Amino acid sequence: MSGEPEQKKADPSAHEQMMDGEKHIKRNPHGNFKEVEGGRPDWTIHDKFAFTKTKNPSWKIGQGANDNGESLKHDHIDIDPYQDGRPAVFNYKLLISAIIPRPIGFISTRSKDGSSTNLAPYSYTQVINHDPPVFIVGYAGGLDRAKDSLKNLMETGECTINIISEHYLEAANATSVNAPYGISEWALTGLTPAPCKVVKASRVKEAVFSVEGKLMETKEFESRATPGKKTGVLAIIEGVRFWAREDAINEDHNLIDPAILRPMSRLGGITYGRVVEGVEIPRPEWDDIKHEAEAAGLVQPKKSEQ
Repeated sequence: MSGEPEQKKADPSAHEQMMDGEKHIKRNPHGNFKEVEGGRPDWTIHDKFAFTKTKNPSWKIGQGANDNGESLKHDHIDIDPYQDGRPAVFNYKLLISAIIPRPIGFISTRSKDGSSTNLAPYSYTQVINHDPPVFIVGYAGGLDRAKDSLKNLMETGECTINIISEHYLEAANATSVNAPYGISEWALTGLTPAPCKVVKASRVKEAVFSVEGKLMETKEFESRATPGKKTGVLAIIEGVRFWAREDAINEDHNLIDPAILRPMSRLGGITYGRVVEGVEIPRPEWDDIKHEAEAAGLVQPKKSEQ
């Protein structure tokens, strides 16, 4: 992979702990995954991004859910995340299966001395502001055991955030392998590093949309179940430059075409989601719905609903 330095070796004990953690999580619910995958339908080619109607286009103010009350027939189970005997990994598996779909930040970083790089996917990623453009990325573990990606980000204050699309899903997934330290993720993926204008970390040239980022601050989290144990780090990153593929951006440079972006989202376990359909629902204007709401007796003061 020309122009991209190899990874340098890190603490092997940290790598062993990561591998043990993966075994404990058991993301893959199948035995032989390739055998299971072999019995599934082939990848469906959607030539165009399609818009559909909502499930109930004739929905009226105050009408509630569009399932004719079906969801009200089921009771709920309350779950104490700190219940005695409940492993923290149960909360992890529960949350990544419920808080979906999640964007995937494909994070590229470079060490301070420029001798090594890191490329890895993070589904604890989101945009939270636009002026300035601000993104958050969640890293597992504490600062004292930071993996290469977070270590590089902390030392250089720079990264790129690349959006994963259908056309390089397999390559991006390859970077999550628990390979020995010193192995280059770029080489394993076959993806192409491209230069940035503000930061030194490479962006992924295959990505339809990428962000050059500067670290603003970090916040470390401590375990509730095991006081004193650091379990996660939140990185707050300012976007300082955007890169959009020329055929995916509009003339005003303010809209990305979802039919070209074809973003992949993260679901639970080893499951990803595709975005091939959309629905459009305009935000209601009070002047447009006021009469109907008043006639139906729905204009009421705020109060506790319980």
